[in-house]
Amino acid sequence: MQQNTFKLFCVFCVIFCLSCNEKEVATHEWKALKVTATAYNSFEYQTNTNPHITAFGDSLKPGYKYIAVSRDLLALGLEHNTPVAIEGLDGLYLVKDKMNRRWRNRIDIYMGTDVKAAKEWGRKKVTINYQVEIEKDSISSQPLKE
Repeated sequence: MQQNTFKLFCVFCVIFCLSCNEKEVATHEWKALKVTATAYNSFEYQTNTNPHITAFGDSLKPGYKYIAVSRDLLALGLEHNTPVAIEGLDGLYLVKDKMNRRWRNRIDIYMGTDVKAAKEWGRKKVTINYQVEIEKDSISSQPLKE
C-alpha cells in the first residue's frame, strides 16, 4: 500500500513540476533585410596575403557556411558569429568576415576554393534573415515594445 502511495505521490510531483513552468521570454528575434550578395574564395588574389584568416581573426575552412558583411551592416546587428539565412540557399551561415569599407549593403558568401561555384553565383539581390538580441527594458528586464 505504501509503495503505491509513494508512486502516486511521485507521479503527482512530476505533473505539478511540469505544469509550473514559467513563460519563457524570447531573448532573440529575426530581422529581414534586402542586400546584394556576391561570393568569394580563399585565394590571395580575391582577399589578401593571408586568405584563410578573416578580419575578425577567424580561420576560414572550406565546406563551412560563412559570410562576410559590409561594415554598414555591423551597425544593424550583423555582428561576428550572427546566424544568417540567405534566400535561395539552405542552412544558416555565420558572419565570420568584414568586407572592404567601400562596400555598402552587401554580403559576400564564402565558397571555399570552389571558384566555379562563386562565379556561377555571381551577384544577386537577396533577402537575408538574421538573428539579433532583443533589447531589454533596463527596469523590468522585459523586451522593449516598439
